[in-house]
Amino acid sequence: MALPLPCGLTPPEVAFLCEWELVTVIPRQRLEGLQLLGGPTAPLIPPHRTLLPIWLALLLKRQNRANILPPAWLSPTSLDAILQLETSSPQFSDPAPLPPTPSTSIPLSPPFLPAATADAPDETLPYHWLELSTLLLEAASDDIPSADHMRRLLRDLCEVRMAKLRAGVDVLEGGREVKMNGVGAMEVSEGRAFIGGVVDGLRKLAVGKEISRREREVEERELGTEREAEEDDEMGS
Repeated sequence: MALPLPCGLTPPEVAFLCEWELVTVIPRQRLEGLQLLGGPTAPLIPPHRTLLPIWLALLLKRQNRANILPPAWLSPTSLDAILQLETSSPQFSDPAPLPPTPSTSIPLSPPFLPAATADAPDETLPYHWLELSTLLLEAASDDIPSADHMRRLLRDLCEVRMAKLRAGVDVLEGGREVKMNGVGAMEVSEGRAFIGGVVDGLRKLAVGKEISRREREVEERELGTEREAEEDDEMGS
């Protein structure tokens, strides 16, 4: 018997989708372009920069065929500025802006934004920031300056932003709405369990209150009917 699938994407599925993000690589040897399901890749010609899916870039990195240029936001200066912004505001930092697109083309949305390339914005976190930073720091830490310091900054960012998610759940319990703009894909996946639990609990409480209200109305009507009957009896006697 097959087990029921959880609602939404699981963390491993989110990490898998993240591997299709494009990163900037500097090839160390010539390689011909490849025909992939997502389209052909450009030939690798040292020392010219090339955009590749992160799964392919990591494979070439492990084979010492290319180096990976980290995105601008994955630097101590940018992460420290974003951390200060996160700690100084109860809201999440603004997401990366959408690139300008011609009116005739389909608008881009995550995960199809150039959020991990060397030309990505340096003061905002992309949709897959947590997965991207984890992959790059695990497989290409020698291409990233101050990797240990950035691991600490990323850990602090995770703690601050998860605290904001928990605070948002408290707001939901109070019957108010919470703004969740800027939340990343992995944060949504990891927070779905306890957020969904809170929402289900609130829904059950609302149903219970509605049932109690209806029961009170029924009791009040019955009491009113009994009083009217007693008054009629008294008047008749």
